[in-house]
Amino acid sequence: MAAAELIQQARTWLAEDPDPDTRAELETLLAAVESGGATGEAAAADLAERFAGTLQFGTAGLRGEIGAGPMRMNRSVVIRAAAGLAAYLKANGDAGGLVVVGYDARHKSYDFALDTAAVMVGAGLRAAVLPRPMPTPVLAFAIRHLGAVAGVTVTASHNPPRDNGYKVYLGDGSQIVPPADSGIAAGIDSIRSLTEVPLAADGWQILGDEVLDAYLARTSSVVDTHSPRDVSVVYTPLHGVGRETLTAAFKRAGFPAPTTVPEQADPDPDFPTVAFPNPEEPGAMDLAFKSAQSIGPDIVIANDPDADRCAVAVPDRTSPAGWRMLRGDEVGALLATHLVHKNATGTFAASIVSSSLLSRIAADAGLEYADTLTGFKWIARVDGLRYGYEEALGYCVDPEGVRDKDGISAALLIAELTAELKQHGRTLTDLLDDLALRHGLHATDQLSVRVADLSLIADAMARLREAPPTALAGLPVLTAEDLTKGTEELPPTDGLRYHLAGTPDSGVSAARVIVRPSGTEPKLKCYLEAVVPVTGADGLTTARARAGAVLAALKADLSEAAGI
Repeated sequence: MAAAELIQQARTWLAEDPDPDTRAELETLLAAVESGGATGEAAAADLAERFAGTLQFGTAGLRGEIGAGPMRMNRSVVIRAAAGLAAYLKANGDAGGLVVVGYDARHKSYDFALDTAAVMVGAGLRAAVLPRPMPTPVLAFAIRHLGAVAGVTVTASHNPPRDNGYKVYLGDGSQIVPPADSGIAAGIDSIRSLTEVPLAADGWQILGDEVLDAYLARTSSVVDTHSPRDVSVVYTPLHGVGRETLTAAFKRAGFPAPTTVPEQADPDPDFPTVAFPNPEEPGAMDLAFKSAQSIGPDIVIANDPDADRCAVAVPDRTSPAGWRMLRGDEVGALLATHLVHKNATGTFAASIVSSSLLSRIAADAGLEYADTLTGFKWIARVDGLRYGYEEALGYCVDPEGVRDKDGISAALLIAELTAELKQHGRTLTDLLDDLALRHGLHATDQLSVRVADLSLIADAMARLREAPPTALAGLPVLTAEDLTKGTEELPPTDGLRYHLAGTPDSGVSAARVIVRPSGTEPKLKCYLEAVVPVTGADGLTTARARAGAVLAALKADLSEAAGI
């Protein structure tokens, strides 16, 4: 784009921008461009990137860095997104319906939520806004509880502080899937100017605590009335919105109050104590482990900032911190086993990037099992779903209450399981050993590469498609699937899946690798699994060592094959 055209486009955007903060940001940038010199060149490059296109609306909604311009998250972009959603709802017979809006405590979340409500009312729909920053699962619950036709939550989940996002649900309480995303995107693209979007000055409802009370009543029902409650927990919400709801849920269910990590207890959009507010990231749990060392709880629990994910750590004498983070696949298997013990019926489901152990647990219990694409938008739509999870710390333990991942109800259920095991002198680690003895050790790991240049991800995927590996970690590749073509069970998605044969030398009976771009972050993700037979308790240590060696070799070989 020519410099004069770029400046004119920016000035047109500036004239419509309703936010004084991003207006000032863009004015400063334009002034720097027009000043020339090295500073002007850098500003021009920044401006060109902001106006290189538009932030694309997809099944994950919107997510991006907060700032001025169509490639950033800002009020102008949100108003357009809300107008596209309103047009889609009206075109599909939901004119006059209710849209529930929730938001977290990130920068601009409250503004984006009110803008959404103003657009909905201006379009002839009704809008109700949650009373304060609350967990995403409360919003997902509220949609069906209030009979809404759609819901919106403003959150960037566990992304860095500079980001925000916009997630959309339809009236069934599930996140959108195609073709709803393209229908909403078409509505967004049809807006030529913000002056076309009617914005109501008022007319929406600010909800009271009745919705939260109803959510807590539903959530407390996931645990049995007479099950043990003797469990001590150190808890961190990682500067997010989980503390109020989780502590209320524990109290309502009759559990002792968790000890909250004081430095991370209150919402803070800058997440000052962590590099990334994600329990999976190195260092994120350090303060929780420090608290645990002095208190000596049974388990450590963490929520991500919007509390739809749940992380669990257990005591580990071999770890320098004295604690070990359980992988999402381990927690997923523990929750499934606990639900089987509670006589759950229905279908268990997991995304294809999660461990295959859940399928074995389901088969052993005589339950149906389903694989889905990555994301709870797919898991929640499984017919007859009773339990679903994916390895990224997301668990749906009560789909009739919340058709999405829910870090609050998952925390309650893991607390109940811990208390039941404790009553019998056992731990979560003991139960994981039992599962390995019964089904084989299913060890998983992830190779995750964060990039500044998204073309590196596309290049890596292209390299693997052009030259598929024939062996990884010394294991022959039995099948190499390009998931863009879809399968009999799965719709197309950008991903590659490799099934590997075991060998006598490796001690592995089978292995699996899946490679895909992240849908919410600039990352290439590679999901690894190795299955090792275990013949007795004395073989667990050897099995873990063998699995660890294979997983490490898979990482190395995959990095070389993908060129990352």
